[in-house]
Amino acid sequence: MRFEKSVGVLSLARALAASAEGLTIEEMAETAGVSRRTAERMRDAVEATFGLLERVEDGRKMRFRIAARGLGNFAVAPTALELTELENAARALETGRDVGRAITLRSLDQKIRASLREADRRRLDIDVEDQIRAEAFARQVGPRPLADPAVLKALREALLAGRIIRFRYEGNHSDAARRHTVVPYGILFAPRYYLVASVKRKPELALFRLDRIHDVEVTDEPGAPPEGFDLAAYASRSFGVFQEEPEDIVLRFDASAAADARTYLFHPTQQMADENDGSVTVSFRAGGLLQIVHHLMTWGPTVTILASERLKQLMWDQVAALHAHHRLSKSRARASKTATS
Repeated sequence: MRFEKSVGVLSLARALAASAEGLTIEEMAETAGVSRRTAERMRDAVEATFGLLERVEDGRKMRFRIAARGLGNFAVAPTALELTELENAARALETGRDVGRAITLRSLDQKIRASLREADRRRLDIDVEDQIRAEAFARQVGPRPLADPAVLKALREALLAGRIIRFRYEGNHSDAARRHTVVPYGILFAPRYYLVASVKRKPELALFRLDRIHDVEVTDEPGAPPEGFDLAAYASRSFGVFQEEPEDIVLRFDASAAADARTYLFHPTQQMADENDGSVTVSFRAGGLLQIVHHLMTWGPTVTILASERLKQLMWDQVAALHAHHRLSKSRARASKTATS
């Protein structure tokens, strides 16, 4: 128990050193997963170990922080596990063909290693290499992000600076490329990557696929999301990335699929209920019904849509269209075989 308390104090010290604006007592409690009173005792222990904390008044609450140099190398040196996870994150991005972001993580890894003493670096290199050999990533079927590193860099620059951007955007199929001038709101990382932006004279936010964005120009004209805009809240309205009016969704997975369904996060708002027959019911509120249908098709007949009615109809329409398409293909194949025999 004493060891666990020491680890908790050290973790809090790192969090205080990593925060530029400092942490309130409530934020310390949340970070450490303890009560407010325990957080106060941990703060006092940090002060007793590393020296007096800086106190910053933000107009509402007192914030505390500690200079990173006050921790000493022993407290901020990375572990083999941390460097392994950093390498795994880069490898996962490479597996998904997102080379640009993988390069950024590998640059961070090099900077971390360069800051270490040679003896520590050699020891960590051996441990990390051994761990990496024991882990691998399966190739996943799905769309490749194909985000141009130069495009991603320009978009991030515009978002940080609060600037309007211009770019050339390739449309669907034969649609001609068009120039767009937009206010960038953020980037959504999904199976495909999207820029969320505001387009002049359009009330709804627009989504632009990053693999179709070219020749990005960051202008000098200011443009940023309105104060209070929450990209995470915006993204949570939908099952995927496409926005529409949310609906109450209820799904039932039969007993044969219940165990797998319990391991899925279908939506941040989901609620699960175990039924007497071994099935599990999943409820959530979201838009993006077509994306829900496409996902549910991977579950086959093990899932039943209980709500909404529009989702049921959309599933039926999609199944009927697929049936008609493949039935026609089968008829054509038969006709072709008859004609050549």
